[in-house]
Amino acid sequence: MTKELNLNEAHCEACNGLVDCIEATELAEWMALIDDNWQLNDDNDTITRSYKFKNFAKTMFFVNALAHMADQERHHPDVTFGYNYCQVSYTTHEAGGLTRNDFICAKKVDTMS
Repeated sequence: MTKELNLNEAHCEACNGLVDCIEATELAEWMALIDDNWQLNDDNDTITRSYKFKNFAKTMFFVNALAHMADQERHHPDVTFGYNYCQVSYTTHEAGGLTRNDFICAKKVDTMS
């Protein structure tokens, strides 16, 4: 199985301080598994994607679907939204950087947009 297939079918693991961050040397490979619109920050510890919508109702539909998925996975993004936009950021706070969980959730968000 490839990593991509694993991401499509995978579910997040509980962190409990035991999940290691992805090594900086591996991040390009992980970034290639998610939509090109995800951006890696300069510190290599957060991925962010921005979305535009037609109106507030469509924005809220997306935000609510995102919240439902995040609760299902027990891995929650930082979200900023307004009338016709939403910005989603993932990092694993307990691990202090990016983990497999962040990429699993980013891949799931990719299927929602």
